[in-house]
Amino acid sequence: MRVYLDSCSLQRPLDDQTQPRIRVETEAVLAILAAVQVGDIVLVNSEALEYEMRRIPDDQRRNEVAAILALSKEYAEVTDEAEKLAESFENRGIHPMDAVHLALASTAKVDFFTTCDDRLLRKAKAESGLDCKVVSALALVSEVLQ
Repeated sequence: MRVYLDSCSLQRPLDDQTQPRIRVETEAVLAILAAVQVGDIVLVNSEALEYEMRRIPDDQRRNEVAAILALSKEYAEVTDEAEKLAESFENRGIHPMDAVHLALASTAKVDFFTTCDDRLLRKAKAESGLDCKVVSALALVSEVLQ
């Protein structure tokens, strides 16, 4: 199974864990990463994820995200097809970087595009013709890893 975790998901374990929702989502992301480490899930990295990682101002946070991305076995590059798809998503109200992530996941034909961002989740699920299933980290764990 191939999974694309967006930047929000990758950074969830580094967020303030005093909020119950963040703590639960963190546990889901950590379960996904554990499945990556044992080979049950193939984590897909991308140019967009690496770009966003390089822009994280906090050194420790950036290094943690880099360590997670180092677990990836596949790499999705921006292609003309992905650019066009991202532009169409953006034209329908998806934030530009989110549109790029979603387009890369779709053109790479991953099994699951995973996010902890409710707004992106809602908008991405409304898109037709995606070549991947859009899920929250919690849904991925409950659907696939249980």
